[in-house]
Amino acid sequence: MARTFLSADHHIGHAGILSEKMDAPRPFASVTEHDETLVACWNAVVRPDDTVWHLGNFAYRCRHGHTLRVLHRLNGRKFLVRDNHDKIGESLPLNGPVMGVARIHVQDPGMWAPVGLWLWHYALRTWPHRHRGDLHLYGHSHGNLLAISNSLDVGVDCWGWTPVTVPQVQSRLAELFPDAEITP
Repeated sequence: MARTFLSADHHIGHAGILSEKMDAPRPFASVTEHDETLVACWNAVVRPDDTVWHLGNFAYRCRHGHTLRVLHRLNGRKFLVRDNHDKIGESLPLNGPVMGVARIHVQDPGMWAPVGLWLWHYALRTWPHRHRGDLHLYGHSHGNLLAISNSLDVGVDCWGWTPVTVPQVQSRLAELFPDAEITP
């Protein structure tokens, strides 16, 4: 049965993400090693029938052809929530239109109830349906923001370069906030 994954901040083709000028430079010797590691980590968990919601910064400062070749190698049905660097993303052959923000419901195998998700590239402290239990998932911060009980960074910097599922998000939130009610 198909599953839903979430991810952000791949920065495919972006040599600057490896630079010591970054707050947390990525530990790769080259852009090629970086991109190949991200493809391998994605395909290690995502199957062809799964869905992946990418919350921005898929590629940056690279040629369209390179981005396209990487995209075609990635498993799953791919959707993009745009961010501050996704001009390339606007022209990619995705499984739906590029959105500024998305609200979806996920009920994957093993989940006892559907979970509402508010997806945006940027972290918020309040969002529509928060009071009804919707979780907010974001990227952009590369792990530099503290989570709150119902909002978490799903960027690859926080998850070992790998897309994550809603149950993984719920587990991490439960670890970080053991006294909070995470699910509706």
